[in-house]
Amino acid sequence: MKKKIDRRVRATRDNLGDALIALMHEKPFETITVQHVLDRAKVSRSTFYAHYSDKNDLFLSDVEEFFEMFSTALIRHKDTSNRVAPVQEFFSHVADMRQFIASMTASEKVRDVMELGQGHFARAIDQRLATLPATRNLSPTRRSALAHASAGSLFSLLNWWIHHGGTTTPAQMDALYHQTLWSGITPSTSRPASTSTATPKLAPPVTRKLL
Repeated sequence: MKKKIDRRVRATRDNLGDALIALMHEKPFETITVQHVLDRAKVSRSTFYAHYSDKNDLFLSDVEEFFEMFSTALIRHKDTSNRVAPVQEFFSHVADMRQFIASMTASEKVRDVMELGQGHFARAIDQRLATLPATRNLSPTRRSALAHASAGSLFSLLNWWIHHGGTTTPAQMDALYHQTLWSGITPSTSRPASTSTATPKLAPPVTRKLL
C-alpha cells in the first residue's frame, strides 16, 4: 500500500506537474528548462529539487500517476460491465492531447510513456480479470499472461488509432478491443453479452495534468 502523501507536498507536485504539461502544450519538451517550469509554477529551485532530480523525473512521475489513476478506473468506480479497461474514456482523453503527444514524439518520449502505460494497464487488467465471472477461475499464471497480452494489444491498438487520425470513435475502439479480447477467452456461445453492446459510461477518473 502506498504511503499517503502530505497535502502540501501533493499540492507542490501537482503545481509542478501542471506547469510542465502546460508548457508541453506550447513547445517541444527538449526546449523546456527547469527554470521555465519554476517560472510557470512559481516554485523555488530548492523546492523543485527536493522532489525531483530533473525535468525528466518530473515528467515520468506525472505520467506514472496518470496511468495509475486511469488504469484502475473500472476497479475504483466498481464498474459492473465486462470491460477490462476503460478504453473509450482513455482514447477520448488521448484525442484531446494531440499537442502533448506531438511534443512527446518530438522528444522521443513516446516509448517511455507507452512502456509505463502498458505496465500499469497490465496490472490493472490482471486485477479486473480476477473479479469477472468468466475469468476469475483462471490460474494466476494464465491470468497474468492474458493481462499482459491484453495490455500490449491495447497500446498497439492505440498506436494504430493515433496514426490513422483517430477517425474511428473511442466507443467503436472500445467495442472492437473487448470483442477481440473476449473472442480469445470464451466461445461465442458463452461470451459475455455486454461486450457486444454499447459501452457504459464511467464517472470521470479523478485525474489532472494530462487530461
